[in-house]
Amino acid sequence: MGETTRYRFISGLPRSGSTLLAALLGQNPRFRAGMSSPVAGLADAVIAQVSAGSELHAMVDRDARRRLVRSLFDAYYAEAPEPVIFDTNRSWTAKLPALAELFPDARVICMVRDVAWILDSLERRFRADPFEHTRLFASAAERATVYTRVEALTAADRVVGYPWHALREACFGEHAGRLMIVDYDLLTRRPAEVMALVYRFLEEPPFDHDFERVAFDAPAFDAQLGMGGLHRVRDRVAPAPRETVLPPDLFERYARLSFWKDLAGSRAWRIVSEGDAETAEVGAAGQGRAAAAD
Repeated sequence: MGETTRYRFISGLPRSGSTLLAALLGQNPRFRAGMSSPVAGLADAVIAQVSAGSELHAMVDRDARRRLVRSLFDAYYAEAPEPVIFDTNRSWTAKLPALAELFPDARVICMVRDVAWILDSLERRFRADPFEHTRLFASAAERATVYTRVEALTAADRVVGYPWHALREACFGEHAGRLMIVDYDLLTRRPAEVMALVYRFLEEPPFDHDFERVAFDAPAFDAQLGMGGLHRVRDRVAPAPRETVLPPDLFERYARLSFWKDLAGSRAWRIVSEGDAETAEVGAAGQGRAAAAD
């Protein structure tokens, strides 16, 4: 890894294509991209060790803490030869002030999807193995029914609720201009156009991606969670229409939570579907709009 290494970030909601995006970006020989890394967790652990209340607090000033956290990136990716590294973690949207200070040119691509379909996807994975108690649920009461499972997953500190809240905070925060919101369904329908807009956001030269061979899987990682197939990517980028397994009342309730379809007042970039329109926007008034044309 050289001195010119640039860090970029992938975040957003679960079951929304972050692994697919990383697999696509990884086709570019200039990029290093993969599934979630431990860097964000390691950074939290380091900060906790030197924060107020610890015996080390007075020994490590703010500049030293910043250097310690910054060094984690270089240490973890020390053997990566690629000049552009994408680190993936759901929590980056909650840590934008730190990223902005560590990396003044930081850019974060946030994958999103209708929350009802995220929950449908997780529910399908749960039902796929009725002889496994996944670690996504903390008790028998939480995993008892589809209603308790959905309620648990969407709690503010859980696998769906936490990144949803973090993304909403980021979209309306002072660093929103560093974000690009990418709709998963639009990526699967029009991958070439969406990736071209992603490259524009990243200020990187275009690359000819292969959307017919994008397979990826991480069975060992998923086995630790007790829920197989969470990071499996199909060979071909294409839509996969299906009927939901959620009860109608649940689906309707959570389908209303796609706040990124109307980000009035936000400076975040967007590649999203708005009714019949599919656009990428910059700025609160959609200045600099670029459409993924039919």
